[in-house]
Amino acid sequence: MYLTLMGTVLIAAIVGALSEKSGFTHNGYLQSIIICIGGAFLFFFTQMMFGRMFGFGLGLGSPGLNAIVSSVGALIIVPTHWRK
Repeated sequence: MYLTLMGTVLIAAIVGALSEKSGFTHNGYLQSIIICIGGAFLFFFTQMMFGRMFGFGLGLGSPGLNAIVSSVGALIIVPTHWRK
């Protein structure tokens, strides 16, 4: 579990940095990385709580793919929610 969590954080940080470098977002490097890590944490712990409780998985398969999808989703939702 701990290795999966550390890998999720690492992948989320890489996705945040790459999204800022490629021009997908214009938040700043640190802000994009924080948004991605927050989204990945939220999805990881939601999957841990509810995925095992109800007997079905909430994820897409591998933890790496879950981290990428949740990071990109957080980057899309959070900045556009607060932008005017």
